[in-house]
Amino acid sequence: MGFVVVVSAPVILLILVLALAFYLLGRASGRRESPTSPQFFGPPVPPTQEKSAEV
Repeated sequence: MGFVVVVSAPVILLILVLALAFYLLGRASGRRESPTSPQFFGPPVPPTQEKSAEV
């Protein structure tokens, strides 16, 4: 039973460190990309139609 604890504790710590590293790298790259591409929350606005003589 002690062998399982000795082996699994470093593996869990390694996974936590890797998860934190990927989180920080992803957040940094997301913040770097955010000013260049705006978010779109809906369908695009249709183009404006000029008023013709149909009125």
